[in-house]
Amino acid sequence: MSRHRALRTKVRRGIATWPVAIVGVVALLVLGYLAWTWVGGVVERRAEAQAGDCREGEALLRIAATPSVAEAVRHVAESWSEQRPVVYDHCIRVEVQSIDSEVVLQGLTQGWDEAKIGERPHAWVTDSMLWANRLAAQNRALLGAQPVSIAASPVLLALPQEGAQALQAGVGFRWTDLPEVTSAAGGWTRLGKPEWGDFKVAMPDPATNAATAMAIQSALAGASPDGKGPVTTDVLALDPVKATLGRLTASKPAQTPATTWGALSLLADKPAVNGPGFSAVPVFEVDLYRHNTGKDSGTPPLQPLYGVAPGGPSPVADFPFVPLAGDWVGEAQVRASQEFREFLLEAEQQKALAVAGLRVDATTERPKPSPGIRWATMTDKLVPADANTTQQISAAWATADDGQVVTVLVDTSKSMEEPGGDGKSRMTWVKDALSGQVNRSVSGSLGLWEFSRSLDGEKPYRQLVATGPVTGQKQQLLDGVGALRPQSATQLYTSLVALYSKTLENYQPGKRNRIIVLTDGANDGGLTFDQLKAELKGLKQEGKDIAISVLAIGPAPERQPLGELTRSTGGTLSVVDDGRGVDAALAQLLSA
Repeated sequence: MSRHRALRTKVRRGIATWPVAIVGVVALLVLGYLAWTWVGGVVERRAEAQAGDCREGEALLRIAATPSVAEAVRHVAESWSEQRPVVYDHCIRVEVQSIDSEVVLQGLTQGWDEAKIGERPHAWVTDSMLWANRLAAQNRALLGAQPVSIAASPVLLALPQEGAQALQAGVGFRWTDLPEVTSAAGGWTRLGKPEWGDFKVAMPDPATNAATAMAIQSALAGASPDGKGPVTTDVLALDPVKATLGRLTASKPAQTPATTWGALSLLADKPAVNGPGFSAVPVFEVDLYRHNTGKDSGTPPLQPLYGVAPGGPSPVADFPFVPLAGDWVGEAQVRASQEFREFLLEAEQQKALAVAGLRVDATTERPKPSPGIRWATMTDKLVPADANTTQQISAAWATADDGQVVTVLVDTSKSMEEPGGDGKSRMTWVKDALSGQVNRSVSGSLGLWEFSRSLDGEKPYRQLVATGPVTGQKQQLLDGVGALRPQSATQLYTSLVALYSKTLENYQPGKRNRIIVLTDGANDGGLTFDQLKAELKGLKQEGKDIAISVLAIGPAPERQPLGELTRSTGGTLSVVDDGRGVDAALAQLLSA
């Protein structure tokens, strides 16, 4: 039986050979095809990766944009995303947040509150270089690269229709006429409407309203030697320019709104000439377009406001794209920010900005309808002030209405002898900045203290000039600044308590009572930081707010406690690398 089974087995193998072979060949062909397809897919995916596919995953580019341009930038970002941009093997996703420039500046320099305003941006699109200048004045290290303009928008005067028609039908109203017309009794008389009384222009704070700041520049340009600008720090110190600034501030309406948007709303709600207590307000053309079409509020006003472009050199907002720097900005965001900026400058994307009401070189098309806007051709543009002067103008404005009482506390420790840049010591830069502020001041009160160690017996501080009106003690202040000399240690906290106590004693109600500290070192004696906080808490009085701001020079000051100190009192911490940044930073503090 064994043999029989063996015989049967041999016969079956012989019969099955050729079908098995055919099946094997077919199987090999199928497997070969599958393997070839798989290998080909791998090769193709590798090629895509090597060509710039997303091997590193997704990277988010966050952009903070002023409401004037946020919607348009968001549309451009969507177009860019459709192209699947890849940077350093990251797929880039762009997120655009509409956020006021004042909020961005404060968050970047004084502490970003993610719970309220989301995560920090990698780039910033604002309406004017004035904001980038302010950022640089407070902390230049936050600027990732030189800002680049992506569009423009001229400054207009917004009025109800009847007032706009009278202004346009007059004898050629110019920006440089603002100080004279607004400060004169019955200013509308010059414009052929004596029955309307005074011509008042609302000027919301130029430190937080860029349209106001630029209008002031144009008004001051008329008082400069050539009458055209740009306004410089030397020009600001000229008596005719200070007088012009004084007239502008003195003629502000009693109830000036805090913001340009607030002034627009009041003019629209009370369209009679001088209905809200003023006749006009400076505004960017794009913002007037958005107001009249309800782009921001959701509801257009019943009657649009009308934009008038005064004659002479016209101020123009430049809408810069500002790359930011910091430990939250990675290499992928740096590169993506550059590429997105270049995309914004392409002709098609520029047209998208034009549709949103901005001026660009790529097209002369304008959005329709655009009630109240004439889109007048810009032929004579104002040459803007430089970065330092823009801060000085805001500081001069802040002190021009006698609304500030400021005492400056200067570090006279030995380290202030160290080089501060351009061959000058830190102390020399500080003295130059303080002297400049005194010479440019129109009004307001200013005092001067110094601190080091054992300056007045055992006291580490000394009053050099009592706080009082600048106009009455200009030479005393200049002499006090000239007497500043580097000496020994940096006993800041003990000196601050003494000055805070003195400021409380001489507190002036109805004015901004402030202390500004200039220091280049860490506290090294006397009270500790915890003791300082306890002392200030004990001294604080209801209704007597005293803001403490600090200008830290160089890397030595302890920024964490100084930041905590300034935030707790409503002040500001500014940081400069060396003495060259002191002048602009001090002006920024005075205008904040």
